[in-house]
Amino acid sequence: MNGMSETIQLALLLIPCLIVAIVFHEVAHGWAALALGDPTAKEQRRLSLNPIRHVDPIGTLLVPGALALFGGPIFGWAKPVPVNFARLNNPRVGMMLVAAAGPGTNILLAALGAILLGLYAGTLVAPPVGVSEYVFGGLQLFIMINVFLALFNLLPIPPFDGSHIVEGMLPRSMAHHYAKLRNVGMLLFIGLIAATWAFPEAGIIENTVGVPVEWVQGQFLRLAQWVAGA
Repeated sequence: MNGMSETIQLALLLIPCLIVAIVFHEVAHGWAALALGDPTAKEQRRLSLNPIRHVDPIGTLLVPGALALFGGPIFGWAKPVPVNFARLNNPRVGMMLVAAAGPGTNILLAALGAILLGLYAGTLVAPPVGVSEYVFGGLQLFIMINVFLALFNLLPIPPFDGSHIVEGMLPRSMAHHYAKLRNVGMLLFIGLIAATWAFPEAGIIENTVGVPVEWVQGQFLRLAQWVAGA
């Protein structure tokens, strides 16, 4: 019974945090594209913060929920906001800026979560039993999810945001060949996840993305301590 209760409590914390992180990530891509000349997302009514317009039942709810339940790395995705790079004022530079907007927004959300955590801790007097643990846990999970999504999406594996940034930085001749990796990008991604499950003792995620995630998360927790006056 305790196990089921803990799972429900984790879901109640995880789902809203993940939805906010993913929806803001996607909308940031759309707003950046609009600012740089591409109104595609606006035309398709995808600049809304209404999660119904962005939530992918599998990528936003089922996959991260299952990963959390079975102790895997927590990640997910939403319906990608449509961006037509050809409509950008400067497609090459605009592609990099639009791609960076999503992870950048997650970093800003993590910073906001750290500030709220610090303010809550600094003004904490005597909350009802259980409320303090729930708020602390929720804000810490919110920070972790946003940091993980930001850094994971910066991996240079198509179709992640990091691949668009790398493509924009490469000489045009090399960028053309690099762009062809998009055809196998998802296979590389699935292979990464499969290897993580098949060889848990190798700590693939923990020893790669996990290292910078822990470091960045630690900096935000230090920010929270500073805001709290600790």
